Amino acid sequence: MAEVLPFRGWVYNRIFSKEMHRLLTPPYDVICPEEQDYYHKIHPYNIIRLILGKKKRGDTDWDNQYTRAADCLQRWISDETFIRLKAPRFLLYSVRYDPLNGESQKIRWGFLCLVRIEEEDSKIIIPHERTFSAYKQDRLKLMKACNAQLSPIFGLYEDREDLILSSLKRGILDEPLFKFRYLDGTEHMVWEVEDRETIEYVIEMMNDKKIFIADGHHRYETARIYRNMMVTRFGSKPKERAYNFVMFYLCNMYQEGLTILPAHRLIKSCSGFSLSRFLEDIKRYFFIKTLSEDINHERLQMILSEAGRDNTAFIFHFKDDKRFFLLTLREGKREEMGNDLHPSLKRLDVLVLSRLIFQKVLGFSKGDLDDEKIFHYKSNISQCIKSVRNGHYDMVFMLNPTKIEHVKEVTSNSLIMPRKTTFFYPKVLTGIVINKINPYETIKIS
Repeated sequence: MAEVLPFRGWVYNRIFSKEMHRLLTPPYDVICPEEQDYYHKIHPYNIIRLILGKKKRGDTDWDNQYTRAADCLQRWISDETFIRLKAPRFLLYSVRYDPLNGESQKIRWGFLCLVRIEEEDSKIIIPHERTFSAYKQDRLKLMKACNAQLSPIFGLYEDREDLILSSLKRGILDEPLFKFRYLDGTEHMVWEVEDRETIEYVIEMMNDKKIFIADGHHRYETARIYRNMMVTRFGSKPKERAYNFVMFYLCNMYQEGLTILPAHRLIKSCSGFSLSRFLEDIKRYFFIKTLSEDINHERLQMILSEAGRDNTAFIFHFKDDKRFFLLTLREGKREEMGNDLHPSLKRLDVLVLSRLIFQKVLGFSKGDLDDEKIFHYKSNISQCIKSVRNGHYDMVFMLNPTKIEHVKEVTSNSLIMPRKTTFFYPKVLTGIVINKINPYETIKIS
């Protein structure tokens, strides 16, 4: 099963410990151009210069955003902006946050480590989303230039008794490596775990587990492509060579601190749409309840949650009508989603929405569903409603978050969910630690 190991990662020099909030970013794929500019301006050593450097007019194969990232990384290592951990270690990582769903603050615990890269059909490291070749090509260019994994993949494992994290908490050094409040208000603490018995215990406990990828599918597949290239060049043995591993942030899927937010669907434009015809057409699949136009967003969230407790429900809002419409799936209508779907997929709200409303009622094609010019995603109901009412979008369909048991059921059947089915919140910050890959180095416990 999963092979995890401690590693000698590279971290920001402790002289920057009071500035960590200005050095880190979310993962590259959630950073918009305006945020990219902001992170470049906020600090000269912000990790954005490595993960999402700016393109320049006149870029060439020898001077581009990837080569500049590699030069920057080497410079930061040389001037000790980054320093290497003294010995192979796990990094225990906690984040305290507001889950943005009306619940009180939570603390999510996880640990940073290396995980052996598995073959696609191994069923040891299990994806749940489709990937796109353009994104993988982009990350591969960066990885080849830097010979480094700059951002961890977010993985989940099963541990109902929470033995692994409990052991790691007992094995930490007293003082955290980093402690800071990030720009979004989340509070982060990172500790080194160097106790040999603890490390060996975690390795043994993880050895019978599978890892479910929560976030970072493109980065994981890119790491496998990179591994294959390195094997061709340097060989597959010894099997502990550094390029056979990839950096993960691992989290117990059963802990209370785990939060999945919904990814509400905003539609930029829908040609020929008629509200009255739409409401008539969807009666075949859904019960419709009209909600007051002045209902507050907290109440909307509560209504949606209650309606979706044991069924599939959505709240629909259209730009030319101030009302909201609660759509609740009629009994037996999942069977009309198509014979090509496994029963576990038919239980996913996002697929009910895609098959019955987007395709059957609104007439979108499967290709349209991946078109980012048509569909956008937000997790905040207030922002969704505001975006529709100010005319930026034609309509929004608000969903409940995907349940963790549905994620497990789908992935256990080796099935793939539609994109943006899950949003594990908060994202794991980039820059806590990086994994520089030396093809001649072997990964060892000590």
